[in-house]
Amino acid sequence: MILMPIPDFEFDPSETGIPWKVLKDNGVDITFATPSGKPGQADPRMLTGNGLGIWKKVLMANADALKCYASMTKDDKFNHPVKWEEINPADYAAIMLPGGHAPGMRTYLDSGKLQNIVVRFFDDQKPVGAICHGALLAARSIDPKTGKSVIYNYKTTALLKSQEMAAYIMTCLWRGRYYRTYPLTVEDEVKSFLIDKKNFFRGNSGLIRDTLNDTSHSFSVLDRKYLSARWPGDAYHFALEFLKLIK
Repeated sequence: MILMPIPDFEFDPSETGIPWKVLKDNGVDITFATPSGKPGQADPRMLTGNGLGIWKKVLMANADALKCYASMTKDDKFNHPVKWEEINPADYAAIMLPGGHAPGMRTYLDSGKLQNIVVRFFDDQKPVGAICHGALLAARSIDPKTGKSVIYNYKTTALLKSQEMAAYIMTCLWRGRYYRTYPLTVEDEVKSFLIDKKNFFRGNSGLIRDTLNDTSHSFSVLDRKYLSARWPGDAYHFALEFLKLIK
């Protein structure tokens, strides 16, 4: 059984829906967890494109991701999540950390409770998958035995600075800091937790979204049992590599 914690609001629909669909279709049982114990709601702008202006088709979830997300919202486990406070890491074989950039993600990324849970999964040497801002949650998870991030001595990727800043520049005139979740970019903050900045890998340009049948443009980094990816365009590759990891 795999754990997928999400916030109550504004998580990314592609980074949840696509991995859920791939894992579900391969017989993997996924338990969702939210802070309230109520079903989470994805970032509406990623679902509709409203407010993204001329960049709507570029920035919002594509048709394939929307179908995966729609199927996920009909799943019984999605509609009956456990509360974060009720999570027992011992009940799960692995954890997957999706991302998202909207303000509602801060409760998830700032959560000491979730960070402690991530530490447990690393301590127990269970698979951990993190995509986009999910890698920031992993990076912020400090092992009390060492005082360092659980990924301090790991190789990783995350949302690239170039990707984050491009989306911000494209929309800042009317959306303000919508794409800037924190003052530091995800890439810069994740690097700050690593023993060596060279352990952060950028991969290819990160401009083309992958599909189930073509993951040639996507990228992920696997180090021991920690798998990381960068953005919604890596979601199929990320899901397929995570499936190999947990199998």
